[in-house]
Amino acid sequence: MPDLLLELFSEEIPARMQRKAGEDLKKLVTDALVERGLVYEGAKAFVTPRRLALHVAGLPVRGRDVREERKGPRVGAPEAAVQGFLKAAGLNSLDQATIVSDPKKGDSYVAIIEKPGQETVAAIAEIVPAVIRSFPWPKSMRWGKASAAGASLRWVRPLHSILCTFGAETEDTEIVPFEVDGIVSGNVTYGHRFHAPGPITVKRLDDYVTSLEKAKVVLDADRRKEIILTDARNLAFAQGLDLVEDEGLLEEVAGLVEWPVVLMGEFEERFLDIPGEAIRATIRANQKCFVLRDPATGALANRFILVSNLLASDGGTAITAGNGRVVRARLSDAAYFWQTDRGSLPDLDTLTASAEKLGLDLAKPLDQRMAKLEKLGVVFHAKLGTQGERVQRIAALARELADIVGADPEKAERAAKLAKADLPTEMVGEFPELQGLMGRKYAELQGEDASVAAAVEEHYKPLGPSDRVPSDPVSVAVALADKLDTLVGFWAIDEKPTGSKDPYALRRAALGVIRLVVENGARLPLSDIGIAALKPVLGTMYYANKMASLEAVEALSDLGVQDDIVDDASTRFGGSVKAIDIFDDIVPGYEKWADEKVAGLLSFFHDRLKVMLRDQGARHDLVDAVLVGAPSPLAGEGGSASALTDEGSRDASGKGGATPHPNPLPQGERGQVGDSDDLLLITRRVAALGRFLDTEDGRNLLAGYKRAANILKAEEKKDGEGAFADAPDLHLIADAGLIEEKALAVALAQATPKAEAAVAAEDYEGAMAALAELRPAVDAFFNKVTVNDPDPAQRANRLKLLNQLRQATRSVADFDRIAG
Repeated sequence: MPDLLLELFSEEIPARMQRKAGEDLKKLVTDALVERGLVYEGAKAFVTPRRLALHVAGLPVRGRDVREERKGPRVGAPEAAVQGFLKAAGLNSLDQATIVSDPKKGDSYVAIIEKPGQETVAAIAEIVPAVIRSFPWPKSMRWGKASAAGASLRWVRPLHSILCTFGAETEDTEIVPFEVDGIVSGNVTYGHRFHAPGPITVKRLDDYVTSLEKAKVVLDADRRKEIILTDARNLAFAQGLDLVEDEGLLEEVAGLVEWPVVLMGEFEERFLDIPGEAIRATIRANQKCFVLRDPATGALANRFILVSNLLASDGGTAITAGNGRVVRARLSDAAYFWQTDRGSLPDLDTLTASAEKLGLDLAKPLDQRMAKLEKLGVVFHAKLGTQGERVQRIAALARELADIVGADPEKAERAAKLAKADLPTEMVGEFPELQGLMGRKYAELQGEDASVAAAVEEHYKPLGPSDRVPSDPVSVAVALADKLDTLVGFWAIDEKPTGSKDPYALRRAALGVIRLVVENGARLPLSDIGIAALKPVLGTMYYANKMASLEAVEALSDLGVQDDIVDDASTRFGGSVKAIDIFDDIVPGYEKWADEKVAGLLSFFHDRLKVMLRDQGARHDLVDAVLVGAPSPLAGEGGSASALTDEGSRDASGKGGATPHPNPLPQGERGQVGDSDDLLLITRRVAALGRFLDTEDGRNLLAGYKRAANILKAEEKKDGEGAFADAPDLHLIADAGLIEEKALAVALAQATPKAEAAVAAEDYEGAMAALAELRPAVDAFFNKVTVNDPDPAQRANRLKLLNQLRQATRSVADFDRIAG
């Protein structure tokens, strides 16, 4: 069967766009072919810096003939209806129509329309120009003289030629004729820009690939990657070194060359005094080169791998020398950054107030940088204050979290205060990807505790689902504080993710919190933490947005906002700035406002937890069953998330409003959290429930539960909600004399307290085992006992017994949510 070969030849396509462009070309063309009934056997896209190519194998010569029956009016219909039918069907008279009889509707006209299949060449000639004109480049523009015309072609780089042929392997191919912006399709391509720039005539894929290879073009991007990686490893091995592999850089470099030539360069050993990560970032970002390491020590070597697009006559000597000069210049800059960042800043006296505010030591270079960051007033978010204010919040929260995760509070607070200190450094300014890592280096150099230095780097982690999760308690405390402050802050100002938009990466932050909690076995009271974090956020919101007045400052003090925030607001505004109405609304109803914000954030955590557990193979219905069945700390008596005051601080009405508890996380309640608040317990319950339902006892008990729940649902519609909430009458059970009914009552009386006790002890395997004891009694009950007994008293009593079964399972999960 015939094949299609298409090539779009242009100036260099940016490497970052190439893979996606190849996929888009394949999808757009093949989808359009299928829409026209042209089914193919296979398709593959190719991409190099100067060309997009597509091969579609096994296409028919023409599409299938189409036979369409178009129903018309009944026989004897008005003339206007008949004429409309003839015009729509393309018929000249009723003689060309067929009469079809229907026993109910009578005789009616039907037009039989037969359309011959479209020639594939003609279809391609329509499809390809349309795809080219609507191609979804991330960035594109109009080029050349034609760009003056508004309707001219937009392309990522100037498009020079289009190759488009169609034909079988055993026959001569034909050019698919079309034209796009003056570029006429043909059967000509071009080789390497320097080695073989002349035209090359091709017919089909095999000679296309072969001809390009001879013209120093490797068409397949994966093969170019393989060549680069193999040659780089071999060159490194020959020098007794190991290649530091980098998949992202390899992908990029493969998109920069059509004929990869791998070479080795070197630089002076004195540059090895720079941290290895900075050397790698410099060489990678600026020169697109790979670094090498000494396998004996693991340290970087003073050599690097570069990839040229040219087979030079001197074996690459000049190319290597030129790259070496540039690398040395770049490393000289990095050495300057490294030296400067380790020294003291000028004008330290101007940083004294900032240092005192954050409790920093200006004798230490990293503390100086943090003081500078605070003094500069670098804005984190217009409504959430500066980076300095945020660091204050993170430090206070990290100290609170330290007890929960088993960290030293002093170390956690210190690490939090230094966590953002490397942001104004020269090195991070040049290479933002080194933030955190350089902070750790500088912290170690100034003698910080090892756990504090590690936390400075690790507090950003995990950055994604595959990133490593910190395990050191100090790192965990600071990482949690950083992410929770972000989440609480953006929730407070109603900047939440919507649909596919998440500009502040809040989904990633929530997943990071979940993984930190679950993988470290932390028992985190999320609602209490959320309330604790909201108060300083609210304070920042006031004066970051110039919303303070004397009354507002007093309200902040009443809410328990940190004294330094209140003092700062008083000093900065002194009652001269008019308060904005939004805070007049928030302050009087603070408890309700806070509960709503934290409840919404807790729901967001639940959604992210569902996604994570589903990705790990858990059934989504089990996650829902556990979450719905878990009591919320924000509901019910004593469940308000804002109930963080001493008992004596409430007035006679029971309402809040007096002095808040000085510690937002009361010592007597640390670690005691509601089930829906405890992400670790939720994951354990889901796992235990999944294992239970995989057993025969679990499946049969679920079936029995569903049967009981369906009966109760139907009968409660008749008798009313809660009609069977009371305990069953044991005397009536005894009077009925049914062994199976008695057995179920006894089994429930024994299993229910066992399950509840096991849940209270967080022994979910034990709770499932207790429920499994119900299975024989439930099976026997439904086999032998008539629930809807003619005796109303017996009927009601048995429904109460089934309600007990329903309630017993709900101590573990909401079985209504489980499929089956």
